[in-house]
Amino acid sequence: MTAPLAPVGRVLLRDQALTRIRAAIVTGELAPGAVVKDAELAGRLGLSVAPVRAALAKLVDEGLVEAKPQSHTRVTPLRPRQVRDAAAVVRVMHELAAREAAGRVTGDDVAAMRAANARFAAAVDAGDLDAALAADDELHGVLLARAGNGALTATVERLTPAIRRLERARFAAAHGRGSVGLHERLIAACAAGDVDAAVATTTEIWTALLSELEETHDH
Repeated sequence: MTAPLAPVGRVLLRDQALTRIRAAIVTGELAPGAVVKDAELAGRLGLSVAPVRAALAKLVDEGLVEAKPQSHTRVTPLRPRQVRDAAAVVRVMHELAAREAAGRVTGDDVAAMRAANARFAAAVDAGDLDAALAADDELHGVLLARAGNGALTATVERLTPAIRRLERARFAAAHGRGSVGLHERLIAACAAGDVDAAVATTTEIWTALLSELEETHDH
């Protein structure tokens, strides 16, 4: 697996920098509260300062970085209460995606969701957190794509990284195994075109995650 802050090719520079820096924050390579300097990050990524500065501005919008004028830019400290608030919003977004998409999924969509859940289950059993979270995103991404609501997807993409950062600190294998079964129920509801069941199961999935995050207390 490529290290998040390894040098990148000079194409789509801001997006490449954004992806790598975001991953470094979510995984903890750039720790909560760490001061970040655009020139230093640019050197580590093999980029000029401009795309790194643009990426950091985007990460400020995502809540992963905070900038104080004439002072410093740093990785946002973990603030569980704010993350739980974000997770409550993302839950509603996924409920909306399920409501808009569950009655319109294709056979290929169902197959893609089943394959993602199989990867998720294998990753949980192997203790591979990165693969588990990636598979989880892929599974729910099928419904986001089928819903075709750009504003919904943009909101999920903006808020999810901060949730994942706290989730990584709280992830438990037992919770992951429970999610496998919930995913199976969600897939079955979508395959049957049962919108109400798909929405209810989505609510249950996110309620379980919020319960996990509730166990993380603010300091």
